[in-house]
Amino acid sequence: MSYDRELSFEYNNPTKIIFGENSVKDIGLEVDNLGGSKALIVTDQGVTQAGLVNRVVEALGRRYVGTFDDCVQDSGFKLVNDAAEFARTKGTDILISVGGGSVIDTAKGISVLLREGGQLQDYAGVQMLNRPQTPHLVIPTTAGTGSEVTWAAVIKNEERNAKETLLDYYLIPNIAILDPTMIAGLPPQITAGTGMDALTHAIEGIHAMQRQPIADAMALHAIRLISEYLPRCVENGDDLFARGQQMIAATMAGIAFGNAQVGLAHAIAHSIGALFGVPHGLANGIVLPHVMLFNLEDCADRYALIARAMDLDVRGLDDLEAGRKAAEAVWQLTKTIGLTQKLRDAGVPEEGLTEAAELSMSDASIIYNPRMVIDAEEVLAVLKQAW
Repeated sequence: MSYDRELSFEYNNPTKIIFGENSVKDIGLEVDNLGGSKALIVTDQGVTQAGLVNRVVEALGRRYVGTFDDCVQDSGFKLVNDAAEFARTKGTDILISVGGGSVIDTAKGISVLLREGGQLQDYAGVQMLNRPQTPHLVIPTTAGTGSEVTWAAVIKNEERNAKETLLDYYLIPNIAILDPTMIAGLPPQITAGTGMDALTHAIEGIHAMQRQPIADAMALHAIRLISEYLPRCVENGDDLFARGQQMIAATMAGIAFGNAQVGLAHAIAHSIGALFGVPHGLANGIVLPHVMLFNLEDCADRYALIARAMDLDVRGLDDLEAGRKAAEAVWQLTKTIGLTQKLRDAGVPEEGLTEAAELSMSDASIIYNPRMVIDAEEVLAVLKQAW
């Protein structure tokens, strides 16, 4: 494993992680340990309709004060501000997010507003907070975003029609409960898309400009697990062992990119998600192989590590060819799990590619890409390849 600069880094992972089938039953004890007594569940209507919220309510018992289940695919500032006002009416002193990335990020925003007041727009940026926020416990219902262990919240700015990122160590949730039974009913396409989100986190964590050895270890093992178990999860959602391994991988990938950052794939995914409503994991899965090829000559040695983590036979190949095989294997994985492979099939119009490229240039993720992106024309070329 090589590093092309003098190495210094910070590694941060404060979240307590609880893993196991039916571990959601432990939530009452964990709420007590955090000093909470009035727990609000933050979720979406799909999770409610699936019956998963009822399990959490039962486990919370007397600590439960209500549910906010109006979260949407890309929660915006107004929704988060309204949710925080609802939380205040319930006397909320601890948040339980039950859902995927948008739900978790919504709860992160609520945690800030309950403690600090104001509007969430006031806190957009990096390290805007100076004290711990409202306690937040996460129960993921997807295995992809890693938001249960990250310092980021991605919220849509409706006025700009763009996604904005809040980055702050005080946003990191206190506890994550990883219960495979909570994702057993996840449909194959959502399983595939969120799984590719996790793989993108791991791969971009390996190549990002802030890469570092502890995050590398997390990312490489996440890649191993996803390569082996994501196809099994898509094929048979009731395979709780595979579901559990994918959950662990998604959380490890979250820890990895939370320390190392991401890159161009996320910048593009954020942009086409904001402009055209493409789900984040699907967007990442489509563009990731093309971004890897774009970056290849600048980080071939890193991609060779990925090839080995994916158990590819790269004996006798130089790093460049091994890295190319890694990009091809990522593309093949999306095919194996039945994921849409072209932006045009995901609802992105060809005439919208230029706007998406320009918006990507203003996304914070692009700063950490291993190959410096000079202008929007370079991003447009990647988008055209993915289209």
